[in-house]
Amino acid sequence: MGAVPWTVYAPTRRKQGWQLPPGKDWKTAEQKVLRLQMRIAKAAKQKKYRLMRSLQWLLAHSFYAKLPAVRRVTSNKGKNTPGVDGVVWKTSRQKMEAVKCLRRRGYRALPLRRVYIPKKSGKLRPLGIPTMHDRAQQALHALALVPVAETRADGYSYGFRQGRSCADALRHCHDRFSRKNSPQWVLEADIASCFDEISHSWILENIPVDKRMLTQWLGAGFLDKGELYPTVRGTPQGGIISPIIMNMTLDGLEYCARRAVPWCFPGTNKRCGVTVIRYADDFIVAAKTREHLEQIQAALEIFLMQRGLSLSKEKTHITHITQGFDFLGQNVRKHKNGKVLIKPTHRSVQGLQAEARRILKAQCVMDNYSMIRRLNQLIRGWCNYHRHAVSSRIFSKFDSWLHFEIRRWLHRRHPNKGRRWIKKKYFRSHRTIRWSFFAAKKLPDGRKQYRDLFKAGWTHIVRHTKIRRGANPYEPAWREYFINRKRNRIHAHRDGRFVEETG
Repeated sequence: MGAVPWTVYAPTRRKQGWQLPPGKDWKTAEQKVLRLQMRIAKAAKQKKYRLMRSLQWLLAHSFYAKLPAVRRVTSNKGKNTPGVDGVVWKTSRQKMEAVKCLRRRGYRALPLRRVYIPKKSGKLRPLGIPTMHDRAQQALHALALVPVAETRADGYSYGFRQGRSCADALRHCHDRFSRKNSPQWVLEADIASCFDEISHSWILENIPVDKRMLTQWLGAGFLDKGELYPTVRGTPQGGIISPIIMNMTLDGLEYCARRAVPWCFPGTNKRCGVTVIRYADDFIVAAKTREHLEQIQAALEIFLMQRGLSLSKEKTHITHITQGFDFLGQNVRKHKNGKVLIKPTHRSVQGLQAEARRILKAQCVMDNYSMIRRLNQLIRGWCNYHRHAVSSRIFSKFDSWLHFEIRRWLHRRHPNKGRRWIKKKYFRSHRTIRWSFFAAKKLPDGRKQYRDLFKAGWTHIVRHTKIRRGANPYEPAWREYFINRKRNRIHAHRDGRFVEETG
């Protein structure tokens, strides 16, 4: 069938990385890695475990696999975040030296650097930041582990997987509840501290990766305020391989939920319409009756207990579909006329408004041109996430709210000026809008470059096409499917209204 394009299964090659030595190129490295990954996936599917482990060993010791591993940790968002050693790889020479140092012999993982980030609930989420060398080792072994994870994954698991996103999980919710005979009861489940509570013994027994390396990462400990603490359970949230381990830990949850209820029709494989939709550690279970969900919840607690996990009592409850439930920042509800509407949650809108207020208050340290750029990035990102839902009315309401919020902010900034003066200085007619908040920047050639505030209402509402259940990016049979899916996605994102104009 020929070589499979790497761009179908891996991040785009817009960032080519550093300059490689003569005779080496990125395209060759990516193709060689992908061929080995496809062989690993084939062996895992055929349950040839000895062959699978041999191929994983070959990939983890390949020079061509070490190149994308180092490039990943030096080009992602954490590329400038050091570990406890304070080392960051920036130059091409440092990156090539790092490739040569990725060896199994003599390797010992350093402790994690503990940092805390705020959660939506107001609590702090602990993150463990490994060193650059440890991150590169994890990225290298993740290349060998992800084909196995994709082959064994639950069909309706959408978190931290290639080619899958929140939009697929939410579209699945719509498809599942929009039918006349759809289940009416929903179990909203959340696993308490999933990353921090996974049993180390279960990971070592069931995750098919180099046990020596895995033991190093799990038992490295973390450094917090100058004190070293041991890690007796869990996998660090800042680790590259941690999301893959977490997904493989929860695989089988869908099968457990379906086996917990009796047969609906003897002699068939229908189990009372039970459906599990999972994104990382957040998942919902749909069933016909409340009693079935109670049975499923009891079975899932046993399933999670074997892995050292438990359901969060605060966030786990059973609701009726007519009351609606929140999932991945959107509210899913079936109305009396039988329509299922998915809208952004009130909490999500409030978070967007709070962030917009924060940017306006921080204007004292930036000019209007930069402030509009930050607001546009915030609004576009939020709208692109919610553009697959029923969001037009919410987009319009947010535009009205932000317009009057900016006007109040301008009146506070210029208390002695009237509305006409403020309109003439800060607003102009743009497209179909008479009051378009704008800023101008003078270019070196004397011309002026204008930047207008982006309107959420300009975002098209596009219905998302859900990925197929068994699609595996490491199987040749799905090559054409992923090529077409990526082509359609690129075409859907070409919106000329997102381009800033120059006047």
